[in-house]
Amino acid sequence: MDQTVTRPPVEAAPPMLGPRQYGAVNWLGLWTLCLRETRRFWKVGMQTLFAPVVSSLLMLFVFKLAFGVGNGGMVGGVDFATFLAPGVVMMAILNNAFANTSSSLIIAKVQGNSVDFLMPPLSPMELTVGFLSGAVTRGILVGLVTYAAVWIMQITPFQIVNLFAVVYFSVIASLLMGAVGLIGGIWADKFDHMAAVQNFVIMPLTMLSGTFYPISRLPEPFVTISHYNPFFQIIDGFRYGFTGHAEGNLWFGGAMTAAITLGLVVWCWALLKRGYKLKA
Repeated sequence: MDQTVTRPPVEAAPPMLGPRQYGAVNWLGLWTLCLRETRRFWKVGMQTLFAPVVSSLLMLFVFKLAFGVGNGGMVGGVDFATFLAPGVVMMAILNNAFANTSSSLIIAKVQGNSVDFLMPPLSPMELTVGFLSGAVTRGILVGLVTYAAVWIMQITPFQIVNLFAVVYFSVIASLLMGAVGLIGGIWADKFDHMAAVQNFVIMPLTMLSGTFYPISRLPEPFVTISHYNPFFQIIDGFRYGFTGHAEGNLWFGGAMTAAITLGLVVWCWALLKRGYKLKA
């Protein structure tokens, strides 16, 4: 007697999935790069966030001991320690925004894992925005933590007078130094090159920016030259947000720093589009 064998029906294979489709902006890839740049410094928060705060607090403490009590005098209608504090906070913002992008690029190049951000379908502008987002995030966070530490420990009293000036110059400073760090990271082949940028470009501009003194005490022509130093304009505008006093023209400083920042961002985009020192 014949037996009929019943076979289960053959299921159709699932359709092959094609490549992910996205519009003019790869939002998923951009968001992933932004998270990567933020988590990269967040994992070592004691080094990237709290170490700069300790350095700033020690600097303020030493200056206050040396000049603050009875000997500091008045600068722009405020005590010298109050004049100094916003400059020290801004210096921490500038240095950490630069460190975030520069270290990200130079470490990727030295370790040979630049492919992690070159292979994904990210445009040069998306790469620029992604890297700069990490610099802005780190710079703003360091500034907030430093300000909170100074306020809690009451090392020197300084209150926000103009919130717009504080926010504007904080963001401009982070973008500007993030772009400088990105350009330096693309150009540098080793860590010594980045040290040269810090020692011969950033350090002189910082020391001559009026962070620790009013630039009116400089002899000519350094007073006039300092007004074209973007670091001075950023620190002066940021300090105005806390003291209500500015040594320069805020409108000129805001426009000049915005123009320089835009130019540096375009430069970053051009280098990434060309693949300068990134693509073989």
